Amino acid sequence: MIKNINSMNLLSHLVSVAPMMDYTDRHDRYFLRLIAPNVRLYTEMITTQALIHGDPRYLLAFHPDEHPLALQLGGSDPALLARCAVMGEEAGYDEVNLNVGCPSPRVSSGQFGACLMQAPQLVAECISAMQHAVQIPVSVKCRIGVDYQDSYEALCHFIRTIASAGCRLFIVHARKAWLSGLSPKQNREIPPLRYDVVRQLKQDFPQLTIIMNGGIKTVAEIDDHLSHVDGVMIGRAAYANPYLLAEIQARYYPDKQVLSRFEVIQNLIPYIHEQLQNKIKLTAITRHILGLFQGQRGAAAWRRYLSQHAHKTNAGVEVLQQALAFVKGST
Repeated sequence: MIKNINSMNLLSHLVSVAPMMDYTDRHDRYFLRLIAPNVRLYTEMITTQALIHGDPRYLLAFHPDEHPLALQLGGSDPALLARCAVMGEEAGYDEVNLNVGCPSPRVSSGQFGACLMQAPQLVAECISAMQHAVQIPVSVKCRIGVDYQDSYEALCHFIRTIASAGCRLFIVHARKAWLSGLSPKQNREIPPLRYDVVRQLKQDFPQLTIIMNGGIKTVAEIDDHLSHVDGVMIGRAAYANPYLLAEIQARYYPDKQVLSRFEVIQNLIPYIHEQLQNKIKLTAITRHILGLFQGQRGAAAWRRYLSQHAHKTNAGVEVLQQALAFVKGST
């Protein structure tokens, strides 16, 4: 019996922040959570091989305040994915997500990511194994197509096959992926966005939860998409301009108070103290907060001071406080 297919709280998927390699690590997620208490967060993709052969306690670690939080896995072996899904559930994650959208050549060579869109039956077997192993929801993040397999019929076949295995939540990046000839960065920019395709999916599969992803940068765009699909996932915009999440929080989750930018930093300082005591370098955290004051007076001075001083030996919270003084002095 397949479990958990109806256990998701849709409101918790209304707006989410995409899993982004080298960006959405635990420090970034803690920072984003201070800005938006309710937006759903995703880890960077963690491969099954890394979890099986590495240090799962370290790889899966997160702060309790990060909830609601989903673990994204990369892999194509049903048994290994099921094993890693169990690890994620035992670690306390709220959801496990299978990456079927990353176009990186390194990922494709490992037989996971976007190349799996060419193997829907295998993905269905992976999803089935994961769902039978855990009680938490299991979801898929995919593209609208890959290489020359980019017809709407092929996409529907993929969705239908995975749904037949019990998956009810699909996060769809509204671009196709080219597995050769384009870099991962180019794959986020060159293939045209086809929001109409994802919206059509929701019409044709009304029983499924369909989340729109790709190139979404404003609350107005989110509002527009939410009139057609069940949720929206934002990516680079949330990293370049993290305080966008405050506007999102106020718009869609008004029951929680939104902190000012200065309050966010004041609330971040105890976390930084804790991490410094654990031998984490200051720059590991400050690299994620450079965009906090984007569009505000003093933003350039904020970025410049952090960039010039956070990497220094024994750099501490005084660097953050001095950078903050530059912004306050500009207001």
